[in-house]
Amino acid sequence: MRDGWGRRLVIGVPFAWLLLFFLIPFVIVFLISLGSYAFGQPPYEAAIVWEGWRPVWQGSFDNYVFLTEDPLYWRAYLGSVQIAGGATVLCLLVAWPMAWMIARADGKWRTLLLFAVILPFWTSSLLRIYALMGLLRPGGLINSALMGLGITDQPIQMLQTDFAVYLTIVFTYLPLMVLPLYSTLEKLDGALLEAAADLGARGWQTFWTVTLPLSLPGIIAGCLLVFIPAVGEFVIPNLVGAQDSPMIGDVLWREYFNNRDWPVASAVAIVMLVLLVVPFMLLRNSSALKGET
Repeated sequence: MRDGWGRRLVIGVPFAWLLLFFLIPFVIVFLISLGSYAFGQPPYEAAIVWEGWRPVWQGSFDNYVFLTEDPLYWRAYLGSVQIAGGATVLCLLVAWPMAWMIARADGKWRTLLLFAVILPFWTSSLLRIYALMGLLRPGGLINSALMGLGITDQPIQMLQTDFAVYLTIVFTYLPLMVLPLYSTLEKLDGALLEAAADLGARGWQTFWTVTLPLSLPGIIAGCLLVFIPAVGEFVIPNLVGAQDSPMIGDVLWREYFNNRDWPVASAVAIVMLVLLVVPFMLLRNSSALKGET
């Protein structure tokens, strides 16, 4: 009897957390997205109004139709997915060798290298972005070095470009890719690599047939940890990105705070959530079905 209550408590706490901090806010945002813009406080007409105890429906899906008609939003969605996907691949290419090196290092060096990976989390991400902006600006260290070496005669425009957005996302989110990869590679049985070498496999064959497949859980976890927040990133494109290629987080900010069009901003947020959640749910169900078979 006591075990039954304990089990219900363990299961109930995360459900209560999700209900309080995800489901209820999601329903509120969804209902706002079905309302219409109004000049006042709050700046929208609710989708459901109450006449006494009787709810009256006044909402519509006009805001969602509007998103399909204005190319600004679709360009922002596609641009966000493109930049987040590209930055995730770059993070993976940089992080995998780092995680492998840390996993194969001696105990003392492994602790020191892990500390170096975690250390950036101890400072504000905003400070790190401003520090990188100082390096990329026309009179920054990188341009000064290039001009000093004679590689270029004038400063290269790095800020307010897509290059700066990619670089800053990789710079900011790299630890989120390294840590799950390290966790997977650290558990890799070295005997499997020795067996592959004894059977005549070359280095790249061992990597392709043994190391890479066994590190897939870490790759998937790291890609999700980087890609999902990068898609909705607002600060990075706003500080270092080009004005003519906004990401969807930047568009959402403008609709919410500059235009004060809360219904359209809520619709943008709901569509972004659906575009992210549905593919990952399908992928998860597909993986679960493969595991059962």
